[in-house]
Amino acid sequence: MNKKQTIGINIILLGFVSLITDASSEIITPLMPFFIERVLGITIGVSLIIGFIGNLGESLSSIFKAIAGYWSDKIRRKKPFVAAGYSLSATSKLFFPLASTWEEVSIIKVFERGGKGIRDAPRDAIIAESSEKKKGRGFGIHRAFDSLGAIIGSMLAFLFILVLYPKSGEAGISELIRFIFLFAAILAFFALIPLLWVKDEKKQTTSGYKLGLRNLPRHYYYIIIITGLFALGNFTILLFLYHVCLRYSGILHYMVPILFYVLFNIIYTSFSIPGGNLADKYGKGKILTVGYGLFSLACTTFIFSESELLFILGFGLLGLSFALIDTVQRAYISDGVPPEIRGTALGTFHMIIGLATLPAGIIAGFLHGIDPTYAFIYGAIIALASMLLLMVYSKIHKTSGT
Repeated sequence: MNKKQTIGINIILLGFVSLITDASSEIITPLMPFFIERVLGITIGVSLIIGFIGNLGESLSSIFKAIAGYWSDKIRRKKPFVAAGYSLSATSKLFFPLASTWEEVSIIKVFERGGKGIRDAPRDAIIAESSEKKKGRGFGIHRAFDSLGAIIGSMLAFLFILVLYPKSGEAGISELIRFIFLFAAILAFFALIPLLWVKDEKKQTTSGYKLGLRNLPRHYYYIIIITGLFALGNFTILLFLYHVCLRYSGILHYMVPILFYVLFNIIYTSFSIPGGNLADKYGKGKILTVGYGLFSLACTTFIFSESELLFILGFGLLGLSFALIDTVQRAYISDGVPPEIRGTALGTFHMIIGLATLPAGIIAGFLHGIDPTYAFIYGAIIALASMLLLMVYSKIHKTSGT
């Protein structure tokens, strides 16, 4: 098998790993607001708790991303970190059905997202190394698999509620959601199978190249600042879903938000690969700018969301914005970064994003508890500011050639 074939297989195999993992995770995600509200019986500060839990795990896992990225560069092996991360996430999910307080959910979330922290930077480095000059396309393909898994997972969550809720009723909702969470946890272990065939790139010699952030190009630091600012306004999608469910009762209280989440994931998946291709063709900075603008517009629609039509538009814009942002940010940040420290660079990027997400969730959750529109105004303003900063940077970068 030649190197080019190995490169293609790595991306496809990691794609299937992400597909299964995301299917498992996205069965849980749209049901988590209901688990907190109905199963755990939280009645005070629900928005704040949802915002906190939704972003807590991602934030605390950030330190694992930086450490895993650095050590995968140092020992020249990335696959062991990827395997360990996916294994930890799968094992942690087994404890969600057993949780009885929101504090326990928070702790489980830390470990589950900690696994994500361990695997993300080394996995992204493998994808970047396996994509050569077509990083946008490589990350787009991976993101498409990831998002397809999200569609499958959210549709399974919808089908579980559709089929089993009429039998269990509101009285049996606690047992039903715990059963669904257990199914999702078992599914996560099947994601470990494709990892057996993933291959690390051939160990590289540094030729005296000293590992460290000071060796990164200036472009890297500029983009880190801008993406970090955007992350401060990029609060958990759980708040978007909770915002919708408040308008419905009975089975619609569960089904309508999940349906909108399915729509979000369909749009997300449909534009992941095209988004990567557009970034390769027209420039990553331009496409990322569009992504930030679309997120701001999506938040704006939720400010005025008084009908299902606006919800459809809002979740559609949200899916499109994330398709562009999640695909292009990782590809953009790795531009000009030497392969020897790519894991470190991506790990640091993930750490900055992760550290910014906790205050984003807390602020948005607090604002949503006061007045739901305040949270979306906050998100829209931060995204708009990030878009304008990126536009200015792109213009200066193009003019100066730095």
